[in-house]
Amino acid sequence: MLQINPNLSDLVADAAAGLLASLQSKATITAAAPGRVNLIGEHIDYCDGFVMPFAIDRYIVIAGCANGTSEARISTALGDEIAVFDLSKPLVEGDPKWSNYLRGVIRGFQDRSYHVPGFDAYILSSVPGGAGLSSSAALECATATFLEGLLDTRLQTREKALLCQKAEHDFAHVPCGIMDQFASAFGKANRLVLIDCQSGDPELVPFENPDLTVLIANTMVHHELSDGGYASRRKHTEDGLAILGKASWRDVTAADVQDNWDQLGDPINRRSRHVVGEISRTIEAAAALAKNDFETLGPLMAASHDSLRDDFEVSCEELDIMVDIARKIGRQGGVIGARMTGGGFGGSTVTLCESRKASEIAETLASEYEKATGITPQIFASRPSQGAHLVS
Repeated sequence: MLQINPNLSDLVADAAAGLLASLQSKATITAAAPGRVNLIGEHIDYCDGFVMPFAIDRYIVIAGCANGTSEARISTALGDEIAVFDLSKPLVEGDPKWSNYLRGVIRGFQDRSYHVPGFDAYILSSVPGGAGLSSSAALECATATFLEGLLDTRLQTREKALLCQKAEHDFAHVPCGIMDQFASAFGKANRLVLIDCQSGDPELVPFENPDLTVLIANTMVHHELSDGGYASRRKHTEDGLAILGKASWRDVTAADVQDNWDQLGDPINRRSRHVVGEISRTIEAAAALAKNDFETLGPLMAASHDSLRDDFEVSCEELDIMVDIARKIGRQGGVIGARMTGGGFGGSTVTLCESRKASEIAETLASEYEKATGITPQIFASRPSQGAHLVS
């Protein structure tokens, strides 16, 4: 059964109420930043590749106000302990652990010589955590946007996204590429964000066809990207490029990988094959989508998932089951393509399908997945939505 996406205006009102209840403060600034899904192009944003995500209409909202002190006080809808920061000095990592995403972003502003005054804030999210939908990037971009409102300043969108990426590197210790923060920052309604991760240039790709719907299926198997699995995959790609003696993965061909297969060794050879193949698939997928060539797009999404499963080894049994159910529904049942999305090791799948059959497809995905795993998934539809912004 399809979940209804919470209305952003309701989230904003609830965040303001939460701020008043938890910290006895009245919201004067509210920022919202979306999670993202990636239609295709996985684990290549740190390999100079192309990726094609979009901002989903699930948001992290931060409501707050200046408090006239040198401290930040931050509470959340999850009922976690209130995080308190001393803003009179450069921030470093600290407890609670979730606060490091905010600490890293605030430190980015401090490093740019901004004096961040004391503030109270309340965080509310409709982005499922641990679902491969970039809740961390949404939190970082919401924090940066909130600080823009607090400081009455505006960063360039690219600078803001890169500041948030650095916060994740330095304070969460996840060596992510640029995709998640760029998607959350640059997202627009009815637009995919095709990102050239070598140049850092995002291109907004129209996705206006009302006959198409994207179903996001949260397997409810959660992952922890800071546990080393993500970092080891990134290291494999760096080692592969060094062995091949190339300056960029954009200079590597499939023949280069095959000719050096034994020298690369396992698993680096398979990691390398994924990178080269996924870069090519993403370029082809963007062209196919522009032409509504779904007979080409569907197999590209399938090949992407298979490569992530077999060569990059970041899928898991539950993700594979969800994708297999979608494949069995097939084109006759309205499914164009399906694959895992996000960092992997659990999380969500993305299924591109015909809008008129979306509810029926979602019901089949949910029932068959629960039958196979005993787990009730969360399934919702999304259109590309507005990126990080201040809410008036």
